[in-house]
Amino acid sequence: MGLRAAYPCTVSTTRIFVARLAGCGVFDRSGDRLGRVRDVVVVYRRAASPRVVGMVVEIPGRRRVFVSIGRIVSVGAGQVITTGIISVRRFEQRASEVRVVAELLGRRVSLTDGTGESTIEDVAIEQIGPAEWEVGQVFVRRPRTGPAPFGRGATAFVKWSDIRQQDSGGRGQSAAQLIQSMADLPAADLASTLLDLPEQRMLEVANELTDDRLADVLEEMPEDAGVKILARLGDDRAADVLEVMQPDDAADLIGKLPDERSEALLDLMESEEADDVRMLLAYDPDTAGGMMTPDPIIVSADATVAEGLALIRRHELAPALGAALCVTQPPYEPPTGRFLGIVHFQRMLRYPPHERLGSILDTQTEPVQANTSAAEVARILATYNLVQIPVVDENHRLVGVVTVDDVLDRLLPDDWRSSDADDEMVPRAVTTDTSAITTVAQRVPSRRSPRGRAR
Repeated sequence: MGLRAAYPCTVSTTRIFVARLAGCGVFDRSGDRLGRVRDVVVVYRRAASPRVVGMVVEIPGRRRVFVSIGRIVSVGAGQVITTGIISVRRFEQRASEVRVVAELLGRRVSLTDGTGESTIEDVAIEQIGPAEWEVGQVFVRRPRTGPAPFGRGATAFVKWSDIRQQDSGGRGQSAAQLIQSMADLPAADLASTLLDLPEQRMLEVANELTDDRLADVLEEMPEDAGVKILARLGDDRAADVLEVMQPDDAADLIGKLPDERSEALLDLMESEEADDVRMLLAYDPDTAGGMMTPDPIIVSADATVAEGLALIRRHELAPALGAALCVTQPPYEPPTGRFLGIVHFQRMLRYPPHERLGSILDTQTEPVQANTSAAEVARILATYNLVQIPVVDENHRLVGVVTVDDVLDRLLPDDWRSSDADDEMVPRAVTTDTSAITTVAQRVPSRRSPRGRAR
């Protein structure tokens, strides 16, 4: 039985459970949506339960801001109403502040009645006056006592004064409850959430994620943060996670690791995935070969429109990769036989299902060489409004495709995930030829959506 089924679904207008509040919409008095709640901020008091000072709210642009409790008009019915006046300055946690979701949920505590340890699974905040809230009851779970291997301990509501917190080091804090509260977040938002946590807490939570979920998160994180997480994983677990990642993202991370560990991880990976990563590592990172995805959709010229559309319909396919099919001679695994051309998804929609793809090739889009500079690739994509461009070797064999998200990842600054949406975005210099960088920078909107890379 999950946490949400452990207590009633109704939400009191004066007592709110924080785990339920996380993710709720935030609106102004007129009903316009401002963002969503990500956390509740409290301050400890010596002789009373912690006082609520505000909420962390994620506004468009994936920026997290602080909304003072005095700006909140009402909380309830799955939504938070504010005065509509909020500061858009990025939230920075002060030394005296504690975030309930990030730092309290999952914490081990001792009960003052001497009955032993429990784990905090939720925290209830209560309104005690106008614009005044404090922590009321705490929902805790006791350790399992029965012999059943999958049984769970009893739960209880206790007052804040009835618990005593343990040292936050060692086993003081479990990541399981925090992971449960973030289960529905897209990978990009979860990565942003983890980056906002203290480093030790981020590493603990990342270690508890499943391999698939962690792979998705690492694809959305800056490489330096990803390297720190991989450093905490054993070689077997790290290799399993890297296998699930997109090869180009895995190559970016492995390229940052010491040579000895990089080779050890590659040896532990499945040979097919390891070969893809090794091929990418052989190219300069600022070239088409270093940016490309080595697993595009590849078909023969005899394949039909119906067959091509069936390949694009796969739910695990990234949208950018589904924008076009690559047509080659056999073999159909990179490096393929001679590259013949591409067929755009939109073009396939104009032809009957039995039409052969070889007859509707795009003959205008030329592939790029694997050693083509990143700036040149960016210029081509921007000039011809392309979502992807094929990459070939010196023998005109297809080795991969560069998608627009690959280029954006290369051109945007290293800290673009944490930069404010209104900050000036200064692309990274990938070459002395800046004309392509300028062209692409002008097309990058100030509000970015997540990459949404699917597997």
